[in-house]
Amino acid sequence: FQTAAYGMHPAIHFVPRRQGRPPVVVTFHDLKVPYLFPKAGPLRRGVVQMLARRADGVIVTNREDELRIANSEWRVTNLARIPIGSNIAPHLPGDYDRDAWRARRGIGPGDLLLGYFGFLNERKGGEDLIEVLAALVARGLPAHLLLIGGRAGTSDPTNVAYAERVERLTAERGLSERVHRTGFVSSMEVSASLAAVDVCVLPYRDGASLRHGSLHACLAHGRPIVTTWPAVETPEFRDGENVSLVPAQDVEALAGSVARLATDPVSRARLAAGAAALAAEFAWERIATRTAEFFAELTA
Repeated sequence: FQTAAYGMHPAIHFVPRRQGRPPVVVTFHDLKVPYLFPKAGPLRRGVVQMLARRADGVIVTNREDELRIANSEWRVTNLARIPIGSNIAPHLPGDYDRDAWRARRGIGPGDLLLGYFGFLNERKGGEDLIEVLAALVARGLPAHLLLIGGRAGTSDPTNVAYAERVERLTAERGLSERVHRTGFVSSMEVSASLAAVDVCVLPYRDGASLRHGSLHACLAHGRPIVTTWPAVETPEFRDGENVSLVPAQDVEALAGSVARLATDPVSRARLAAGAAALAAEFAWERIATRTAEFFAELTA
């Protein structure tokens, strides 16, 4: 379940109230609410809480939501934390050539290609991403940025306006020739794009979280990742081992971490190996097994 799903129709929240129903378990991808109209937030939060309270079991995907939903306001009794995995499995075209793929986009083998996967919005730090690129270019690094995926999602109309802000900032910084966009592409092309980048930069302003499918995709592809410290302790993230963590909304720290990795292939290789190892913990087979175990616990 995600509040922006089901066409944002409120009826889904009342499913657990049906008479004679089988047990209902709700998996919350996250607990964030979409923009609907001014002052709609309290209403959305209320019906989401009702859905959780009336369900026979609740699954959350990350530590932040586990802590939030476990408090007395939600009053949820059967709660499990089961992470998501990557929805983009590493799968390259049979004739894939990394240097050739980059060359077709004007990116040389010696250039530093940053990668970002997913929609841009303010919470994900789109403007910070452009400022990081500007800072690296100012340091004399041959940096480029590859934006993988569509420009904006449909669940929040403010995303389109924010994407336009990012485009304006890109032009203001004189970086239009250094920012490359794939647009909506197949999962195989997403995989090829991720394989082509040198460092994935994910500047989440509210901190890295295991709720982010974009982060899982970068992990699954074994890419060196620079991202921001999570808002709550997340032991899966080990700074310098499987990710490089910096303070949120700190462009200089982000750029500094990327610049160090650009000249340190040993550290890049260590982060890449650590990312792939962490991704293995989120294999869908493991997720399915844990989910089935939770169902069994509820119906025993």
